[in-house]
Amino acid sequence: MYSVINRVRPAHRALAFALRFNANTEGSSCVVTDGRRLSPGVSADVDPLRATSRRFCSRTALTQGLLFRQMFELESSTYTYLLADTQTKEAVIIDPVLETIDRDLKFIQQLGLKLKVAVNTHCHADHITSTGLMKKRLVGLKSAISKFSGASADIHLSEGDKITFGKQYLTVRETPGHTDGCVTLVLGDQSMAFTGDALLIRGCGRTDFQQGCAKTLYQSVHQKIFTLPDECLIYPAHDYLGQTVSTVGEESKFNPRLTKSLEEFVGIMNNLNLPKPKKIDISVPANLVCGVHEV
Repeated sequence: MYSVINRVRPAHRALAFALRFNANTEGSSCVVTDGRRLSPGVSADVDPLRATSRRFCSRTALTQGLLFRQMFELESSTYTYLLADTQTKEAVIIDPVLETIDRDLKFIQQLGLKLKVAVNTHCHADHITSTGLMKKRLVGLKSAISKFSGASADIHLSEGDKITFGKQYLTVRETPGHTDGCVTLVLGDQSMAFTGDALLIRGCGRTDFQQGCAKTLYQSVHQKIFTLPDECLIYPAHDYLGQTVSTVGEESKFNPRLTKSLEEFVGIMNNLNLPKPKKIDISVPANLVCGVHEV
């Protein structure tokens, strides 16, 4: 671990050490009550977008002018990410979950954000997205997903597309393998990457359903994610062990699957013998129509 951390810039190094040594207090603290969403010491009359000590299930963003929050849905162990420009207050949300729509909208309202785009990293099989219902409750909100997902949305994403919010933007990198429509969203300065199910912390998404292909996933991760800077922070769509963030350098060195040869990786993925997701029969059809259906 030290060899990886020692190579990164001082700000990122400090963050990486904080993640490791504060794991007992923050590593699994993403299931929080309303009362813990605002950090102690931030008074009600302080602009929350400019309060440097605030945290909402995540560390402070390293990019100047960026508000970043990581939120968690317990049943499917899904991370939802909120990013906003602190000046314009334009925002995007990544992988929102139906069960937590009220929490997410309340938080957006509290911060006075203007949510522009709700984007899904792929067509999820383990939960239903809230993007369709969220559009009904927020005028002007656009939904986005890969053009290869087969799902309906206002914006169909392709390689190199940019999702802008204020002066910030996310760049789309197509990373199929878990599904045909998987994308990784990379912040403009390449300090953060939202990898969906393509790359998890010390793992990866399964490849045995929804057009999954182990060879394709391996190539996607190595060509589109591991080519990012070592210090780039990795934020996955799920984690089942309370881990909140990793880095490209860590995963390219320590990921137990993706550090193998292609042949070894394919063998591992073809022999996982996992049960299918419990909600796949309702989640996939719903997510193909932006989550708008009879619940």
